Amino acid sequence: MVVIRLSRGGAKARPFYNIVAADKRVRRDGRFIERIGFYNPGAAESEEGLRIAQDRLTYWKGVGAQLSPTVERLVRQAAKAAA
Repeated sequence: MVVIRLSRGGAKARPFYNIVAADKRVRRDGRFIERIGFYNPGAAESEEGLRIAQDRLTYWKGVGAQLSPTVERLVRQAAKAAA
């Protein structure tokens, strides 16, 4: 099963997350199929903190990928910000 989840990067105490499509059995920061976007919780006001490629997200959901609860919350947040 494919799951769309966060993969952590960045330095200690300065997290940066990639939003990736990955096999559910692979570890959190391990191999992934495709990078869909990113989430930077420490972004300043002038920086972009969240970007999701909506077309790729729609594709993966269409072929049966499940969203993690956190990614689901971020997708709703991105949709609210765009509207």
